[in-house]
Amino acid sequence: MNENQNNQLQLELSQEVAQGEYANFAMITHSSSDFIIDFARVLPGVPKAQVKSRVILAPEHAKRLLGALQENIARYEREFGPIKIHNQEPRTIAPFPVGKGEA
Repeated sequence: MNENQNNQLQLELSQEVAQGEYANFAMITHSSSDFIIDFARVLPGVPKAQVKSRVILAPEHAKRLLGALQENIARYEREFGPIKIHNQEPRTIAPFPVGKGEA
């Protein structure tokens, strides 16, 4: 069936993109017209984190993403139990303090 007959979107996923990129830190900024989410990998003792991926969203899409994440987290927690976040400030996304790094 084609896209118009069953109203489904088909996504093409290349092998390179399918491998994914691990990120344990996200920084979100915005302007009046865009939300920008930078995903990075922060390692203990390494003072610099390199952004691995940047996603730019219209405000409407950012709000849809928020809703989709909330829905999926609720499903996950129903199936596997609550996700616990230990020793973190509510707005911190990194899994450990990202203050001054030392190598």
